[in-house]
Amino acid sequence: MTSDDRYKLYGVYLSPSTVESLAQALYDDAGVVDLETYFEESQDAVPVGDPGADATDELLQAVLESFAPLYDRAAFDAARTVDPNAFSLVHLAAKPRRISELRERFQAAATIQESDLRTVQTAILAAHLETDPSE
Repeated sequence: MTSDDRYKLYGVYLSPSTVESLAQALYDDAGVVDLETYFEESQDAVPVGDPGADATDELLQAVLESFAPLYDRAAFDAARTVDPNAFSLVHLAAKPRRISELRERFQAAATIQESDLRTVQTAILAAHLETDPSE
């Protein structure tokens, strides 16, 4: 497989309410029934054409394209109130370059916010999904 016909997996830590909103969005968009087990952790790559992978790639593309406005809308304070043990690691599939760009932006946002990645990932993805990260 070449990089053009496969996605890599990218792990994000999300609050329970953000996981629920993301799961609902992916169910609506691609019929993903169980987000937390859809992508096997042991998989290194997922083929293009997999409905769930295509949907998560499109979602992450949208987040990347609107990262600055999402950052401005993100409820970082609400995400900071989430119990650190409540976050779930969710694997999403995307093009390798997209993952690299997102990783850099999340890291920069964490530095600016003087926060950890799970808080930043939750706040920004919740802003994209329009959910309250603290619920």
